[in-house]
Amino acid sequence: MHLRLPSFQKLLPTQARLIVGIQIAASMSLSAAHTDLAPGTDERQLPFKMHSEMKVRPVIRVGQSESEADLTGRDHRVLQAAVDYVANLGGGTVEIGPGTYEMRDSLHLRPYVTVRGTPGKTVLRKSKASTSALARDGDFGEEQITVHDAQGFEVGSSVTIWDKNSGGFHTTVARIIGRTGNTFALDRPLNADCMVSNGAQAATVFGVISGYDLKGCRLEGLTIDGNKAENPPINGCRGAGIYLYRGFGTVIENCTVRNFNGDGLGFQQSNDVVVRNCISEGNTSLGFHPGSGSQRPTIEHSVARANGEDGLFLCWRVRHGTFQKNLFENNGRFGISIGHKDTDNLFTENQVRSNQDSGVFFRDESAAMAGHRNTFEGNLIENNGKTEGSAGVRVRGETSGLEFKHNTIRDTRPTPERKQTVGFLLEQKVGEVKLTDNTVEAKTSVVDRREKKP
Repeated sequence: MHLRLPSFQKLLPTQARLIVGIQIAASMSLSAAHTDLAPGTDERQLPFKMHSEMKVRPVIRVGQSESEADLTGRDHRVLQAAVDYVANLGGGTVEIGPGTYEMRDSLHLRPYVTVRGTPGKTVLRKSKASTSALARDGDFGEEQITVHDAQGFEVGSSVTIWDKNSGGFHTTVARIIGRTGNTFALDRPLNADCMVSNGAQAATVFGVISGYDLKGCRLEGLTIDGNKAENPPINGCRGAGIYLYRGFGTVIENCTVRNFNGDGLGFQQSNDVVVRNCISEGNTSLGFHPGSGSQRPTIEHSVARANGEDGLFLCWRVRHGTFQKNLFENNGRFGISIGHKDTDNLFTENQVRSNQDSGVFFRDESAAMAGHRNTFEGNLIENNGKTEGSAGVRVRGETSGLEFKHNTIRDTRPTPERKQTVGFLLEQKVGEVKLTDNTVEAKTSVVDRREKKP
């Protein structure tokens, strides 16, 4: 195509500029006409949207200085505002700058949102909790509570409600959405009756980061300070430093949880969770707690250290998981604990050392509910136990189909301090266990108490 333009010599300056603009526009139009804007073979529409994957997604920066951030603040509210803003655009990234952020409520995760901090410098610190006995019974399904002492209970904060009969998943964690005197409205109903006669309590404790009903969520580079000295405990079914409930496919990388009065990192009913390069230390309960049917978890290159109970606790129905190249040390009970329907998991190249009881422990379960067909390969299990006769690996219940190969089990402490004097302890009802090419340095390599040896 040829475009005929008039001579510039006969035009006024304004007219000349107009003609140049027309010429440029025409040139751009011709160029665009030769650009192939048709969809490529690799362009695929997203599974649940009527558009393809986009290269540029929303990003918002949060910080404590206006020169460094789009939103500024120092507590949970600014973080939540950023997460909700990005979530309302269909997902994207929230970048949290260095500093300590006071958490009087969880940071509630949203689907398809990545929350990224500056490793070692972005700290989310649990605020001091308030606790009160209930003044009136909290009834199952009720969406309010009345407390004796309302000091520290604030609209917008989260609260946990329980009594001596409503532990585990029957404990309720909810947000306070309104107040009249000492009565507070909740954003979800109570999971169980919480009776004054049974010591019903409420406390402003919660997971510092929590996510419910998630898909496509990521956490990166965040440090959680649980401030356990100023907070009562919360049970691991309903809370942790980082806590997920039905958080499908969540990826947690380069995060640290420390000093939380409960579990460090827990996920319940959450399939395909990946935990990578994370640290859980100094928490009062479990280090890592996948549970309640969480399938195909991956925990790798991570550390559970100096927690009050187990380093890694597989709760109920944790299956087809991979646990590799982790360190579980100096925990207050077992290094690794496996039990109720926790089957078909693989443990490779982990270090399990200096825990208070057995390095690896299979809990006492019947044949229908035991942790069958778990495989341990290439692990180092050393220096565990604080009482004479402790085992590197102890198997209880009617557990069967286990395989241990190429593991090293030893105690390198000075002779008088050695308590891990048994390599493998197989109790009365245990079924088939394969031991292949393991290196066991112990007073007794295998104690086999099985009534019916395979």
